[in-house]
Amino acid sequence: MMINLPAIVGQTNWLHSGSSVMLVIGVLLFLAVGLAICLGGLVVGWLVRPKLKHPEKGAIYECGEPTIGPGWVQFDLRFYVVALVFIIFDVEIALFWPWAVVFGQGNSQVKTAALYDMLFFFGMIVVGFLYLWRYGYLDWVRSAPEVQEESALRSEARS
Repeated sequence: MMINLPAIVGQTNWLHSGSSVMLVIGVLLFLAVGLAICLGGLVVGWLVRPKLKHPEKGAIYECGEPTIGPGWVQFDLRFYVVALVFIIFDVEIALFWPWAVVFGQGNSQVKTAALYDMLFFFGMIVVGFLYLWRYGYLDWVRSAPEVQEESALRSEARS
């Protein structure tokens, strides 16, 4: 089958002509134009930017400030715990929406199953939250005796 592309492009509804070949040509044309726009911007930037090497360009900086001390610093894990707890609760809230839609539109069997599923899901989140609360992972400032006491309790529990 020979395709006369200029004649096809001249038609007003060439993508809606029913031929899957036309659809593939349209998708490939869309991808080619998108790739050309992306690569064109990169090439223009590469051609236009100054190519002068300067020692200050290779210097390490953080937010425009000169560095102080080594780059490898041990961060407190509480930052990561707070971030993970936020992500967990954020995902939980995001999962409540579809549950509420199903719960509101379902019959009595669907509502009962959805209620038990959400209670189990919410219960698992609450258990994790209570664990973090009990062992002080949600306390931003922990005193040194608290940390020593906690490590002693853990060592006793292992033996």
